[in-house]
Amino acid sequence: MSKPVKLSNASDYEAFLDKYDTFLIDCDEIFGSAYASAYYLKNIVKFPSDKKVYVVGDVGITEELESEGIRFAGAAEDVKFDSTDWTFANIKQDPEVGAVLCGFDININYLKYAKAYTYLHSNPGCLFLLTNDDSTFPASGSTFPGGGAIAAPLITALDRNPDAVLGKPNKPMLDCIVQKLSLNPERTCMIGDRLSTDILFGINGNLGTLLVLTGVAEEKDILAENARIIPDYYISSLGDIATLNT
Repeated sequence: MSKPVKLSNASDYEAFLDKYDTFLIDCDEIFGSAYASAYYLKNIVKFPSDKKVYVVGDVGITEELESEGIRFAGAAEDVKFDSTDWTFANIKQDPEVGAVLCGFDININYLKYAKAYTYLHSNPGCLFLLTNDDSTFPASGSTFPGGGAIAAPLITALDRNPDAVLGKPNKPMLDCIVQKLSLNPERTCMIGDRLSTDILFGINGNLGTLLVLTGVAEEKDILAENARIIPDYYISSLGDIATLNT
């Protein structure tokens, strides 16, 4: 496996810039996984207008679905759950549900799981989509269960993997970006500071990749003989590019 190229002088920098027309920097600060999910349903899947999406998630997901003109159910409407009045007879079949979209949900409850399971188990062709499969996410100096942890009970109960995961490093998000922006992957470079998300995202999409060593990744991680994820290029910081160009 070839070693990555370190951008260390002006000629390296010029050759790097000449090779690409488009640079994706981190990417999901801008093209978020909730928006990617809605775009994927509307433009990649061609989700039927007579179907609706059952959402296990919060308002960020439903707003993006609404912006793409996709009907939905669940989310906020299933937040109020009175377990004292619970009966399984309350879970009704709904043949209009053609997809279940699961994301981070601070108001997750058994009612949402039961409905999502019922639609995925009973409705022929019902898609199972995740906005992301992050097991945890950082907040307030700690880590907490993420979208992947929210989806785990459905995966276990159904004994079924999702049909698509939209967040990095999965290719469906890149398919959306390439179509939306009419990009040429061969002339596009993904720039980021995480090997397992940013760089793998670029590799999965056949993009060029530039690792910036301002995150958790270190030079030794990509130069080791047993390195598994290797970028095409790397640099200490994006500030170095400005320095190289002077």
